[in-house]
Amino acid sequence: MLALTRKIDETIIIGDDIEITIVEVNKNEVKLGIKAPKSIPIYRKELYDDMKKTNEEALKTTKLNLKDLL
Repeated sequence: MLALTRKIDETIIIGDDIEITIVEVNKNEVKLGIKAPKSIPIYRKELYDDMKKTNEEALKTTKLNLKDLL
């Protein structure tokens, strides 16, 4: 992991088209502003992990035989 030090209103660039700016800093919280193309999804990690887990569980469902439904 790369750790960078930034101050309010300072920005880092990822690739050619993603900018992350420090908007606000409080005691235990940092507010980030992110500029990225609309084609790049941006999620909070805990939500992404929940979505990934839900999708993996959905794939584990058992296959049903149509005769079993009748």
